Amino acid sequence: MNDVPRAGGGGKAPNPAVVRSSIPSAVDAMVLKIRGLIADGGLGVGDSLPTERELCERFQASRNTVREAMRILKAYGVVSVRPKVGATIIDDRMERALDLFSFNTLDISRRAFNDIQGFRRLIEVGSVDTIFEQMRPADIEEMRRINELLRNSTSIVEASEMDFRFHLRIVSILDNRAVRDVYGIMKPVIIRIMERAKELHNFTGETFEQHAAVVDALEQRDRIRYQYALQSHLNIGIAAFEDLTEEGLP
Repeated sequence: MNDVPRAGGGGKAPNPAVVRSSIPSAVDAMVLKIRGLIADGGLGVGDSLPTERELCERFQASRNTVREAMRILKAYGVVSVRPKVGATIIDDRMERALDLFSFNTLDISRRAFNDIQGFRRLIEVGSVDTIFEQMRPADIEEMRRINELLRNSTSIVEASEMDFRFHLRIVSILDNRAVRDVYGIMKPVIIRIMERAKELHNFTGETFEQHAAVVDALEQRDRIRYQYALQSHLNIGIAAFEDLTEEGLP
């Protein structure tokens, strides 16, 4: 009904709204051009970009367009813009991702939580051979210390932090910065679920005992026992989340 016949032909003109949505804005196009400039020029962290005026002249763009594009790149963590210095290439993309993920006022979907728990199983349970190979007595000692802090927690906020720190300590044994960064990104969601799915007595009782079983298995280098204990612990988290979604997250 909304299609308009082309003059002099039997075809139909494209919907104007669809055409407009498929064409990038001037600012989006400028972002792509600056990204191309960085890639094609072989620029790296610490290098300077052309000045605002030079970018305007190079790409025949208005100053407002260039400024808005730079603002977006700054939000991405790709450039730093300082007065009298100009734009310098940086790499704060992971920090920006952390900031974005920590904006957790929205409800957490069942799919998102299941994906996170699945990833945790892959890392914490699936990396058992590397964990056993690289762990040291100091790792066992530190996990027991964190677990004691969990048992002695006086608030849900404190207990949730200790719970997360315990699992982060397991991950740290892998000595993989990328994995640690991803756990940092997931932390706000994991903490949020912990705080809503458990009472304080759950942390200081059941969770403490489950953690203790994991540490005992690590200390005894019992792979099967470790995987079973940790898998069971993570599955309890999924069950708690499903109970919450049935009741409705607050």
